[in-house]
Amino acid sequence: MPLPFLTADRAFETADDVALPFDDLDRWRRPYRPGPWRVGVAALWLLLASYVLFAAVVIALTGTVTGAAVVFGVALAIIAGALRLLRMGVWVSARGLRQVRFLVTRTVPWEQVAAVRTVQQPVRWLGLPRTVQGQALLLVQRGRAAGDMPTLMTTHNTDFLARVTAFDRAADAVEVWASENTRG
Repeated sequence: MPLPFLTADRAFETADDVALPFDDLDRWRRPYRPGPWRVGVAALWLLLASYVLFAAVVIALTGTVTGAAVVFGVALAIIAGALRLLRMGVWVSARGLRQVRFLVTRTVPWEQVAAVRTVQQPVRWLGLPRTVQGQALLLVQRGRAAGDMPTLMTTHNTDFLARVTAFDRAADAVEVWASENTRG
């Protein structure tokens, strides 16, 4: 039984992940949902932050205020890291394509995008140095060398590990955004 009050303010329908016609196309949106690995790691970080916040309260009640402030600052850093982890991924809008990584965000206007294509190649497994055979979504920019194509997402990153159909849908959605906005 669908619960309409849970999806009333969402930009995508749960069944087909298509933007609604009244949505603002200038608003940055991720054309896919974060994967279970990403959400699980962020949840563990937030659980750790709750313990650190509890420790800060205990230190504040029994110890020094400066020690509690340092531990509270550590908890805030863990929370900020968990929230940044949840924001990581590929975002699109009418202005361009944005790739959010943990420390760096790169935005490419649609005028600089030549194509977005899916290729079969060795990809990093969960961002670690180990590589496996998989698919990658590559960004082809105008005026850049063919060997210098940044990888936007892969079938083995934290959003799509063991979810090949979700990767295919997300790659298709980003490719559609690119084809609609790079015409001309």
